[in-house]
Amino acid sequence: MKILMFILMFVIICALLIISNNDLAMYKQENIENFSKLYIQWGDKVYLNAQILTGEVIKLDWLP
Repeated sequence: MKILMFILMFVIICALLIISNNDLAMYKQENIENFSKLYIQWGDKVYLNAQILTGEVIKLDWLP
């Protein structure tokens, strides 16, 4: 349950950062569409970075 709450808080905080960094007023339809595009791009970057990180961790020599 704690992990789910952490993930939810992370997603909400990142959404708020996207809104504030791009000065989006969420009551306008064009800004909502812009936000959805930016949020999908952010999610894609997070996914690709997780893939790269996992690949690099797997490549490490873990034996002493």
